[in-house]
Amino acid sequence: MPLKLWFSWMARNEYMAHDPAAELELPRVGYKLPSVLNKEEAELVLQQPRLDTALGLRDRAILEILYSTGIRRMELLSLKLYDLDKQHGLVTIREGKGKRDRVVPVGERALFWLDQYLATTRPKIVKEPDESIIFLTVTGQPLTANYLSWLARQYVQSARIGKSGACHIFRHTMATLMLEGGADIRYIQAMLGHVRLDTTKIYTHVSIRMLKQIHTATHPAARLDLPIASGENAAATD
Repeated sequence: MPLKLWFSWMARNEYMAHDPAAELELPRVGYKLPSVLNKEEAELVLQQPRLDTALGLRDRAILEILYSTGIRRMELLSLKLYDLDKQHGLVTIREGKGKRDRVVPVGERALFWLDQYLATTRPKIVKEPDESIIFLTVTGQPLTANYLSWLARQYVQSARIGKSGACHIFRHTMATLMLEGGADIRYIQAMLGHVRLDTTKIYTHVSIRMLKQIHTATHPAARLDLPIASGENAAATD
């Protein structure tokens, strides 16, 4: 694509007599649907951290926040204590993708596990000066993006659900399950922080499970109803 644009610019500015790539048709890039978890699989993954350890509580809180809000990896890493509004169940995402702020709801269960982490683990590992970053390493440093991806991937694998993924699988799962639960796609767009609705519409393709259920329940030819044999008809009339 860059070479095609360069030829076009050269021809337009008369550095070339004509554009040799004008009739060139580039192959379409394939699009792979994102992997998602169903509700049972998501619960299995969430249960993987060891809750009898300090970092296990931290990790459970991380997974719950990712699942509840669908925020991006870097957005979670940037969360600070003052971004939480626990009274109203809201989280403020500051300068997300495209440097845009947004406010998203967070569920009571995620807040419960976050409170457990904040009350028991974070005070033991935070270092002064406290810069209010919520999720920290055992040495009190902010988590890195690579480490967070590794952490989430390890828990998905340890659940043995036959699927792979890291932080983003929770984002896809949240959006898909909300859509299947009846949420309007524009609300999901606001949750995910998508500027264009077209970006969010991928989840209408991902939620094929719900489409299959609706098809089975409503389409008159969705089920196989075999006709009764003529001999059975005759027996029925005797």
